[in-house]
Amino acid sequence: MLHTLRHLLFFSAYLLLVGCNSPPQPALQRVLDRGELRVLTRNSPTTFYEGVDGPTGLEYELAAGFADFLGVELSIEVPDTFSGLLDEIREANADLAAAGLTVTGERRKRINFGPAYQHITAQLVYRSNHKAPGDPGDLHGSLEVVANSSHAERLRQLQTEYPQLSFTENPRLESENLLRMVWEQDLDYTIADSNEITINQRFYPELRVAFDISPREPLAWAFPPGKDHSLIDKAEEYFTLLTTSGKLEQLLERYYGHIASFDYVSTRRYLRHIEERLPRYRAWFEEAAQETGLDWRLLAAIGYQESHWDPDAVSPTGVRGIMMLTKGAMQQLGIRGDRQDARTSILGGTRYLVRSKKKIPARITEPDRTWMALATYNIGYGHLEDARILTQKAGDSPDLWIDVKKFLPLLNQKKWYEQTRHGYAQGQAPVRYIENVRSYHDVLIWLDTREQEQKQKPASPALDITSPAL
Repeated sequence: MLHTLRHLLFFSAYLLLVGCNSPPQPALQRVLDRGELRVLTRNSPTTFYEGVDGPTGLEYELAAGFADFLGVELSIEVPDTFSGLLDEIREANADLAAAGLTVTGERRKRINFGPAYQHITAQLVYRSNHKAPGDPGDLHGSLEVVANSSHAERLRQLQTEYPQLSFTENPRLESENLLRMVWEQDLDYTIADSNEITINQRFYPELRVAFDISPREPLAWAFPPGKDHSLIDKAEEYFTLLTTSGKLEQLLERYYGHIASFDYVSTRRYLRHIEERLPRYRAWFEEAAQETGLDWRLLAAIGYQESHWDPDAVSPTGVRGIMMLTKGAMQQLGIRGDRQDARTSILGGTRYLVRSKKKIPARITEPDRTWMALATYNIGYGHLEDARILTQKAGDSPDLWIDVKKFLPLLNQKKWYEQTRHGYAQGQAPVRYIENVRSYHDVLIWLDTREQEQKQKPASPALDITSPAL
């Protein structure tokens, strides 16, 4: 019996030893068993933020789509610092980091990367009232970048060519905060990615790009180091599906398609009008929004695109008021009163937008539904339908704005409008119209978010301002 007991004890110890030395469970299987994808990200307009209807941002949407692809829940965590995010993923404290990370040689030594989904260029930024530097050796003032960022890595490389080049790595702030410091003249220079600069120039219009400090570089998700590529392989499948289906292009258009061009004069004028004109009419935009369930900031953006918030505005074709309505439209909407009365015009324009939205087929989802309703507001439903039919004939989707907006401009060409029911139209106009409204809307959301934060929190230094919410 003692002999048997010894054998049992030996066998138990053997099983324990084998269990301890068994290979770890693959990353993909851990996610599936847990039923949750744990993702690290940053709070910024290019990654993740709290929007009007909840969490949003390009990286958030990509990560949420990946979680759905795997059939699990999404868990988002935002580390306190950028360095902390890199440390967390390096120590495998999350499944992946979706944070607009540039793929560099140094980073590849410490973490794994998935497929590239966007390309950017790192650029040196200064304020317009300062002299533009010609190259990295021509900097006269303070230069700060995010600590442990690809920008710091690139600057260290440039120091071999420009020994006098000096910079500081800031461990607390994000690129958006440093861009704001340059705009406020608390800092002479910073470096940011081209997509971040494009977004932030609408809020800080005096920011300028001096030169590129890198070639075009890929952005990709980061994964813990090691030979286990099971989750990375699944991410490859996911991004291949996004690319071939056109979904990735749609997402990039949603966040960047309307901000490709920057106009300093009109941006500065818009910010001035927000301060000087909008307060007179904001309550009426909010009243109209409450009546219809629309976002007052979207209504205000439309009003600005239509008239620059001038109630006495009159177009060459006879439309009038803040929302630029015709007499016929006012009558159809059952609204009596002077079109140049601001409250009447705002209410009329809002109801007209609601009516336009109801015409859009129910299968078309947001935000495409709103963009097509705005096209209807601007050019009429018949011309929008003509463009959608041309889109469908070409094999593209008539339910996606990214496709339809390519065909609207063709309505001013005879070979195309002859094929349509409603004929000639200035089809480029609604495309520009919607891009402008989207940009104006973004700025109002950003300013409104800052206003709400200041009401809820004690006064804090400018450096602690949260990243803009777009």
